[in-house]
Amino acid sequence: MRYAILSDIHANLEAMEAVLEKIESLNIGQILCLGDVVGYNANPNECAELMRGRGIPTVCGNHDAVACGREEPWGFNVVALQAAMWTRDELTRENMRWLSALPDAVQPDRMIGVHGAPGDRDSYMFTWDDVSSHFGDALLQGRNACFFGHTHVPGIFAEDGMWTPVNGTKFAVKNGGLTFINPGSVGQPRDGDTRASFGVYDTDTCEFLLVRVRYDVETAMQRIRNSGLPEYLAERLGVGK
Repeated sequence: MRYAILSDIHANLEAMEAVLEKIESLNIGQILCLGDVVGYNANPNECAELMRGRGIPTVCGNHDAVACGREEPWGFNVVALQAAMWTRDELTRENMRWLSALPDAVQPDRMIGVHGAPGDRDSYMFTWDDVSSHFGDALLQGRNACFFGHTHVPGIFAEDGMWTPVNGTKFAVKNGGLTFINPGSVGQPRDGDTRASFGVYDTDTCEFLLVRVRYDVETAMQRIRNSGLPEYLAERLGVGK
């Protein structure tokens, strides 16, 4: 089975539509989403409805949890807080209910997908040291790959090292070991590349492929400005940071 692994869409409709169009050309059997469908950008309802309409298995991200009222925004910075409260006001009741019901993990085919660290959607895993303490987690036993998001930065972490995946290059995941993989962000990349980022994982070959997709960044930026969200959120899309 070939899985498309998405994360951190963050209400960026232009990026989401471009990624879905790309997926149509890749012989994908199932799409999985690691959370944060909403937050930061200007189209939370449209992005939630795309996910709901396609029945895409989706994890609850920290912005999803705050936007639907499942959690309060403790620890959010000023810009994230403003965007989260704007999103909470914008969401329809149907989309609020959908976000409220999202699970903390998805677990198909000897894989597991979470938002932040296993068991903690708010925890960031940027470095090998951040990841290393989780190799022995009971939740991960018997898994070949753990996919996670939250940092908006692609990365691959195994017990013997870490790698930055390159667009279009396959990475062989050790069959029988555990590899942590971050596919980057669809809607707010932070690795200096403005293109939307997602991953493809083939459970037959145990190979991961990072895919970058160009989208209409200018329109996404203008939607943020038109909505009254902070200008900083528009500017960061233009630099991929």
